[in-house]
Amino acid sequence: MRIAITGAGSGIGAATARLLISRGHRVACLDRNTDAAAAVAGPDNPVIPVDVADEAAVARAFAAVREALGGLDALATCAGIFDTTPFEAATADTFRRVHEVNVIGTFLCMREAAAMMERGARICTVASIAGLRGGGLAGTVAYATSKGAVLAMTKNAARMLGPRGIAVNTVAPGMIDTPFAAEPLADQAFRARIEGMTTMNRLGTAGEIAAAIAWLLSPEAAYVHGATLVADGGMVMH
Repeated sequence: MRIAITGAGSGIGAATARLLISRGHRVACLDRNTDAAAAVAGPDNPVIPVDVADEAAVARAFAAVREALGGLDALATCAGIFDTTPFEAATADTFRRVHEVNVIGTFLCMREAAAMMERGARICTVASIAGLRGGGLAGTVAYATSKGAVLAMTKNAARMLGPRGIAVNTVAPGMIDTPFAAEPLADQAFRARIEGMTTMNRLGTAGEIAAAIAWLLSPEAAYVHGATLVADGGMVMH
């Protein structure tokens, strides 16, 4: 398969890229940090710079994907930012910054990817249980709202792209032990509270979410469409 992964330089994106590369797929690794993406991609997979919040940059990046891979069979939109601004302190700028990356960036990448996809292609977005719960962990109002938007947008994309034979799903992780959440997880009391909210009494790993994404992008999930796969250790029992 020819696969594009945004946010491939770290966290869930890096784990997903490594897993899919290890399975023999061609993986275009897209990230603002091309050095980090290159460390994941190795010598045989293209590294493409992109700021997913910049529409022109996304168009250029996916043109480069087409040139490098000759088309696209799957996309995982792992690029995103975290925000812990409290409700009372959040501003319009807070929302714009988070939503430009998490919502608009996800949409732009899906739009550009779908334009070069054929029947049988697959898209997996990355939401969060914050979008299901309305936050309540570390990601607060702007972040939770952005991930709720990703959930709704994924369903809309499934409706629009399904007739073309393109399956679209999302994975909604719980709190995952990655650099993305390193700051709040550095507080051991907070970490213990979050672990205790799961029924497995532990945080998830980037590799576990990567495995879920890889399945949703695989032929084994051929009839899974418009679905939200919650991977949270039993936190929400959704």
